[in-house]
This record gives sequence, C-alpha cells and structure tokens, in this order.
Amino acid sequence: MNQDPAQYLRQAIRLARENVESGTGGPFGAVIVRNGEVIATGTNQVAASGDPTSHAEIIAIRKACEALGSFQLDGCEIYCSCEPCPMCLGAIYWARPDRVVFASTAHDAADAGFDDSFIYDEIRRSRDRRRMPLEQLVVPEAGEEFEAWMESEDRVEY
Repeated sequence: MNQDPAQYLRQAIRLARENVESGTGGPFGAVIVRNGEVIATGTNQVAASGDPTSHAEIIAIRKACEALGSFQLDGCEIYCSCEPCPMCLGAIYWARPDRVVFASTAHDAADAGFDDSFIYDEIRRSRDRRRMPLEQLVVPEAGEEFEAWMESEDRVEY
C-alpha cells in the first residue's frame, strides 16, 4: 500500500498526460484512494464518448462507487490532475469523500482553453439573468414526487 499522497497525484497527472498523448481525450485524470489502495481511476472521455459528463472525476467516482457498492465515498480521497470544474465539484460533494487533492488550478485549465469561470458566474446570477433560460412551470402535480419520497418506507437517505 502506497501512503504518499504525492504519488497518487502524480498518477492522476500521468493518466491525464497519457490520455492526451493517446488521442483519447482531454488533459484530466483522477485517482480515488481508500486506505492506501487505489479504488478507481478516470480520464477525460468527453470527445471520445460524446458525453459532456465524461470528466475524469465523474468516471472515477462511478467506478469507485461500483467497486465499493455504495454511492458514498466515505474514507476515500480523490486526487485530480486539475482543480475540479463546477460539475465535478458538485458530484464530489454528493459522493462525500474525505478530501480532494489537485495539482493544476482552474486558472491553469483556463489558460489551456478549459475555462469554467462562466459557469460560476452564471450560478451567481438570478435565474432571469442567466444566458440559458431556466424557467419554472408550475403544474398541479408538482411536488408529488417529493411527497412519495417522504412517505416511502424504502427510501435511502443521502
């Protein structure tokens, strides 16, 4: 078992570099570790898969959750070649690892053409001032799904 955090970060960077060199995807890699053991890895596969959610962190989270049989990454650490984007950061918060360690910053990614700052800017704006329309349409059935959830004896809290 390797306990040196820098080694996991170097592995994420190596995965990202190899991903670029192979022509498979973008320059992002992620490694998820639990108790000194690598549980899962991921690389950016957006262009290769045609899926805009195929970021390294998302892929690694999906693999780790499958390997652990849980949607929570308690006791895990995520090592990323770059500071997570807003989507990945949201997924990381939902997965609840113990910590995230990254190498390059969002500014470094922006300098390479991967600028996510506009998403943070959009989130801060009120819905009526965002570039993409985000509208609420109230129908009588709205909220029934939450009532069903609250009444369900089979619900799994998260």
